[in-house]
Amino acid sequence: MKLQRKNRLRALSLGAIAVTGALALTACGSDDNGGGSKASGSPSGSANASSIKCDDAKGQLLADGSSAQKNAIDAWVKEFSQACGVQINYKGGGSGAGVTSFNQGQLAFAGSDSALKPDEVTASKKVCSGGQGIDLPMVGGPIALGYNVPGVDSLVLDAPTVAKIFDSKITNWNDPAIKKLNPSVKLPDLKIQAFHRSDESGSTDNFTKYLIATTPNNWKYSGGKAWQAKGGQSAPQSAGVAQQVKQTSGAIGYFELSYVKDGMKAVSIDTGASKPVAPSTDSATADIAAAKVVGTGNDLSLKLDYATKAEGAYPITLVTYEIVCDKGNKADTLPATKAFLRYIASEDGQKILSTIDYAPVPDAIISKVRTTIEGLS
Repeated sequence: MKLQRKNRLRALSLGAIAVTGALALTACGSDDNGGGSKASGSPSGSANASSIKCDDAKGQLLADGSSAQKNAIDAWVKEFSQACGVQINYKGGGSGAGVTSFNQGQLAFAGSDSALKPDEVTASKKVCSGGQGIDLPMVGGPIALGYNVPGVDSLVLDAPTVAKIFDSKITNWNDPAIKKLNPSVKLPDLKIQAFHRSDESGSTDNFTKYLIATTPNNWKYSGGKAWQAKGGQSAPQSAGVAQQVKQTSGAIGYFELSYVKDGMKAVSIDTGASKPVAPSTDSATADIAAAKVVGTGNDLSLKLDYATKAEGAYPITLVTYEIVCDKGNKADTLPATKAFLRYIASEDGQKILSTIDYAPVPDAIISKVRTTIEGLS
């Protein structure tokens, strides 16, 4: 009996050692996987997190900019922070605010739905010691025209009609121009409440570029991040415009597709193709795939085709750029910045986008982004 008890205690002791060893291997296994990734021991335990390379990332990052990409950034930050323990505070205060703060040296990186302008590149050289700010296209997506019109579940508009609505030239939902585009829809006698951005916004810039490219006779403004047309109502950030549309009968506004929810519907656009095109990740990707890189050096800014008539291509698209110094990044934030950008440009990072109503950046472009990230210093 004493011998049996001794053997049983010995077995229990060996079992405990084995369990402890297994736990230790699980916690440390990531050190030999993926070039120093801490991720496989991350709290998230997701397959996506297990491929994140943390390297020397630590501390926290402050970032700001495009509110259109805020939902994408939030999804990425959740994965990355759980994997690497880095805190990332992305405000999403609008593209204009992000670029301004970046050029004041306040941010590790900024998000903007418009590429840096020449004067903004010049200003960035004061912050990027020996380098300059560059544009890295990271998020694609359609700018949806979300509307709240009781009883109207589908709506088609074309560029001239959209321009007149947002320029206060068409003011009622049963206007003849809207009726002509929607002959089978019962349109109510209801005032149109058109909402635009109150802050400087890349979404505004891209939306008005579409109007300028497709119907210049009906949109006689120069465009840019600041709203120029008269009339209408305004709200800050994409979330603010979406909230106003959601709670206002007869409202319409522009924002990234992921904000179209809670009873809102999205307009389909008559581009001149065989049938109207609804905003979706696929229809946006069809347009972005035709984009051309027009940036020089390490800058990867793109030119989009807003006047496309290609079948299935949605014309009101945007690409959000992460703006970072090519050289001269702050030494204390560079490792975490590179690790985060590397992750969001990776295959796993880009896969997340289509699950939350964004469009991944086409392979030919995102491969160039990945190469550029590795050279940041």
